[in-house]
Amino acid sequence: MNEKLQTYESKMQKTMASLESEYQTIRAGRANPNILNKLNVDYYGVPTPIQQVGNISVPEARMIVIQPWEKSMIKAIEKAINMSDIGINPTNDGQVVRLVFPELTEERRKELQKDVKKKGEQAKVAIRNIRRDGNDHFKKLKGTDVSEDEIKDLETQLQKLTDKYIKEIDKAIDSKSKEVMTV
Repeated sequence: MNEKLQTYESKMQKTMASLESEYQTIRAGRANPNILNKLNVDYYGVPTPIQQVGNISVPEARMIVIQPWEKSMIKAIEKAINMSDIGINPTNDGQVVRLVFPELTEERRKELQKDVKKKGEQAKVAIRNIRRDGNDHFKKLKGTDVSEDEIKDLETQLQKLTDKYIKEIDKAIDSKSKEVMTV
């Protein structure tokens, strides 16, 4: 592949990876430890990812258990979860923090599905913006040692890349929507 196109393809891959990581944080009725990825705990005055202050496990389909390495961290972990937008109240028994995920209501599933579609559309816009930047860059090559035919060829290849990533985003939207709507 042309090195002029590789820059834009890597940007499109990063957009796709970003969408997939966003989708991992959307809970679909099952306990998924990835929803804690963006949470930080105040660890002696330093914001620290929750994964670095304790052990996270999923003993049941709808429960996450966080076992802090220091018992003094239980309050800080609970506070971080309460301050987040996860929407689940943590409970603790002095040893571990438990997050019990309630069954999602039909209304909540539809909200999540809308959110999935919105994030997908944002990713598509990002892909199209990358295509626009690429086309602008290729147009600036006129008058240099690159022929008009080569410029047209680059634009065609960039369009094919764009179509490929848009299809991938559509697949991701469909699969995440099905996951969210499955009871």
